[in-house]
Amino acid sequence: MAFCDLTGKVALVTGGSRGLGRQDCLSLARAGADVVVTDILIESDPELEKTAQESMSALANVMQQTGAIYTEKTVGEIKAMGRRSAAYKMDVTNREQVTEVVDKIAAEFGRIDICINNAATLDHVAPLERQIDQLWDRDLKVNLSGAYNVSKAVFPHMKAGGSGRFVFMASVAGTLGGFGQASYSTTKAGVIGLGKTIALEGGKYGITSNIIAPGVIGTEAFQMGNPEMNERIVKRTVFRKPGEPEDISNLIVYLCSDEARYITGQVIHVAGGIDLFTF
Repeated sequence: MAFCDLTGKVALVTGGSRGLGRQDCLSLARAGADVVVTDILIESDPELEKTAQESMSALANVMQQTGAIYTEKTVGEIKAMGRRSAAYKMDVTNREQVTEVVDKIAAEFGRIDICINNAATLDHVAPLERQIDQLWDRDLKVNLSGAYNVSKAVFPHMKAGGSGRFVFMASVAGTLGGFGQASYSTTKAGVIGLGKTIALEGGKYGITSNIIAPGVIGTEAFQMGNPEMNERIVKRTVFRKPGEPEDISNLIVYLCSDEARYITGQVIHVAGGIDLFTF
């Protein structure tokens, strides 16, 4: 058996249409997993523009306008590898829809072994006094309650199967704080608590739960950021450069494999040393 072989496993990735989520889907498939791609936006959605606007996400609108939504393309690439795959529209803040979609996935694919909680908003940047209350509420619903909703729906399926792997996407903003990122930092800190709690509750069922805290990664979102701010952040890293999406997805594959069966409840920084004292 190859190292980190995920053959026969079924993975669910939220926010899988672009950025880190898309890379996670492809890496899991290359390791042998069947992968279900979910997102609030999919190419064939006739109400895509309306959905983007209602999400109040500047990034979602940019993605929609530039055509940078790759849900179905990702599914096609996974199928070309000889894996099973499907795309589902799923709003992680809609509990009834989440439960319905998760149950459909379990019925169609026969099981759910892996859950990557990746869906998140990250466009709300302002000092505390200028934080927008409506966006604070949205970020809590998407980043924290969304991860809770998906995990709660998936957990019984993993429990019934006697094993499972949860991976939560946090951020160094959740471990270090983030200037102008009150809502984002708070929700990512909350995700860490959620992931650790699931590790405690899932252990007796063969379920592990770990949390990844990325730093600056060269995704579409980073490239759309303020160049001067990006340069300042990159200079905080040991390597003086952003990480690549594969740096995150490679760790995800490992954490979802049998080789990582005794690792649970851990927060792992993939941040190029941005959390170290630098000067």
